[in-house]
Amino acid sequence: MSFSELGLSTALLRATRDRDYETATPIQSATIPVILQGRDVLASASTGSGKTAAFALPILQRLEHETRTAPRTTSALIVVPTRELAAQVGESFVSYARYFEQSIKVASVFGGVSINPQMMALRGGAEIIVATPGRLLDLAEHNAVRLNAIRTLVLDEADRLLDLGFADELRRVFELLPRRYQTVLCSATFPTEVDDLANRLLRDPVRIEDSTAESVPTIQQRALRIDAARRTQLLRHLIEEHKWSSVLVFVATKYATEHVAEKLRRAGIDAESFHGELSQGARTETLADFKAGKLRVVVATDVAARGIDIKQLSAVVNYDLPRSAVDYTHRIGRTGCAGETGIAISFVSADSEAHLRLIEKRNSLHLPREIIAGFEPVEPEPRNEGSASSIGGVKGKRKSKKDKLREAAARLTADKSKPTQS
Repeated sequence: MSFSELGLSTALLRATRDRDYETATPIQSATIPVILQGRDVLASASTGSGKTAAFALPILQRLEHETRTAPRTTSALIVVPTRELAAQVGESFVSYARYFEQSIKVASVFGGVSINPQMMALRGGAEIIVATPGRLLDLAEHNAVRLNAIRTLVLDEADRLLDLGFADELRRVFELLPRRYQTVLCSATFPTEVDDLANRLLRDPVRIEDSTAESVPTIQQRALRIDAARRTQLLRHLIEEHKWSSVLVFVATKYATEHVAEKLRRAGIDAESFHGELSQGARTETLADFKAGKLRVVVATDVAARGIDIKQLSAVVNYDLPRSAVDYTHRIGRTGCAGETGIAISFVSADSEAHLRLIEKRNSLHLPREIIAGFEPVEPEPRNEGSASSIGGVKGKRKSKKDKLREAAARLTADKSKPTQS
């Protein structure tokens, strides 16, 4: 379906052409008309399928010809889990609205940087705010934002936002909103327990699933057996053998990002670490250099697993396996986006074999174990297949995600099932 068939304005059609959007993706074709109708939406689609445009274009369509007030009234709030995603989504809104006769002000606000410039930027208001929950609440406490006129709330990467770590902050955000507003939840994955929790936040939602959300056909997935102590050597070998120009390597800890990046630099490979404790300036610079081709490798924690758009990423390497099957999907989704081919490699040591089996089971996968010549493992696999891996292991001994989500649901609905809506 073409964007003109979806009823978008001339200005928006011009902006989509600038971005080389030829036709609407399935998730865009299904979602844009429903959002324009004002319905609540639960949209699930794979990474690279165009989720941002699916909610941004209809929001802008409704704002385009409205009379601007002074100060500007915030009518759309997009809540995201990471700083990088906040900046990326904000940039998309600005790009889509570039040909409007009346300018739309978009404010992207997030932590890790001084709050003062963001407060200054919000003077005079903004029609659209893209924010991480913590910084949004900080700005509200400083009376820098007013959310009582919100008409559309978008929770992007909703499964992560609805996890326990964000439950209290989301509850406080909901308390700042008017009683009635449209809610749009978007994510690449919706595990059953998260879907149950999301139902508490929506009124008669339209459920939209892109058929590509269940698979990643453009990504070649491989599992390489390797002793844990030789993973960096194998990583270097693969980078040079395949002549990868851009590689995103996922590890379990902040220390590992710095340790592995340093080893790669010593081997003459341009590499930098990326983790949540870096300053926002350092994170922004690293991503910019990576996208510009100035860096060959970024070694990251799961802070880079969601929402970061890196075009033509050669490969993703799971140096350490992710803790959950959902995070595996998001990690490998950084490559092979929008129909491009990609490769995702997971290193499997004796201690992590049982955890990979669990990830395979949860994702309905079977990855043949490969051995690279010269890197044959010598460590035997543990006899107890349920033994924990070096990164936290097979889940079960810790509180389950379902238990955590039940606690989150209890917190969110302690007083009302939906505090700000009726």
